[in-house]
Amino acid sequence: MLSGLLPEIAADLHVSLSAAGLLTSAYALGMIVGAPLMAAWSGRWPRRRALVTFLATFVLVHVIGALTSSYVVLLSTRVVGALANAGFWATALAAATTLVAPNAKARATSIVVGGVTVACVAGVPAGALLGQYGGWRAAFWAVALVSVPAVFAIVRAIPADHAPNNRGSLGKELRSLANSRLVVALTLGALVNGATFCSFTYLAPILTNVTGFAVGWVPVMLALFGLGSFAGVSIGGRIADVRPHALLAVGGYGLLVGWAVLALTAENPLVTAVLVFGLGAFAFGTGSTLVSRVLYLATEAPTLGGGFATAALNVGAAVGPWLGGLALATGLGFGSPLWISALLMALAVVLSAIVRARV
Repeated sequence: MLSGLLPEIAADLHVSLSAAGLLTSAYALGMIVGAPLMAAWSGRWPRRRALVTFLATFVLVHVIGALTSSYVVLLSTRVVGALANAGFWATALAAATTLVAPNAKARATSIVVGGVTVACVAGVPAGALLGQYGGWRAAFWAVALVSVPAVFAIVRAIPADHAPNNRGSLGKELRSLANSRLVVALTLGALVNGATFCSFTYLAPILTNVTGFAVGWVPVMLALFGLGSFAGVSIGGRIADVRPHALLAVGGYGLLVGWAVLALTAENPLVTAVLVFGLGAFAFGTGSTLVSRVLYLATEAPTLGGGFATAALNVGAAVGPWLGGLALATGLGFGSPLWISALLMALAVVLSAIVRARV
């Protein structure tokens, strides 16, 4: 949601664009800490109780965020909201994969991640529009209001006695995660998500200052990224259970080339529009596949595995915007986050090549 609101928030709270970008990084840091922590803390709860508790907290902090005029308070609510979101994600991923056959984890994961792409298609541009015409606070109110029906949907859909998140020993689950292939998958997830959110966080100023789009086109481009993301998740979910390595190879090289080409051609509106769609598809198709690989490798610790997958993705979501903001703050230009994204994908491609060479 914040991706289309950063300029408005920065102006209203009298902070720099880089400081506004830290609201995204703070959220990601809360997700990093919160994913494994909340998964362990709520491990003995029935899944319905866990999901409702986390989502109700999420609603409350967005109400506080909509009311505050303090940057510090807003920053704090982002962290608390991230803790709640992290617990929700870890529980939702575990719940989804228990509802399907053991060899269909990637398809189940893609459905859950598909919710994020719907947010990109509808929520992010809607947030940008609300920010333009009703102020950024209206977007926070909208998030709270939209989340309320989801609480009732969970109560209706998930039985009260649905299996607890964590039936076994926490120590045993943690030991089962000490797997080198799992560590590689988590690292790749962090790099891919870092590349994605480094540029996506600053997509609005890139589009208006480099490409030359009018402000009114920003929600359209954000929706285009979301449509690409939905397409990538949908197609990837059908392939990843059968040919995950081929999908990851295509996605990795596609993202490396895509971010570099966009950095070189961002002044061309048509090329930018095509690449925004394509990069959304590659980013979310690759990211959801990496999450499913973690869940396949962490069969003895499904909830903690989902927690660590969520944490890894948000390591990238924290570091990426921070690197992009640093590049902007040091005067490297509005297009500099695109080059940072390409560099992070180059690291991911090199790591994958090294691992394949050793297998």
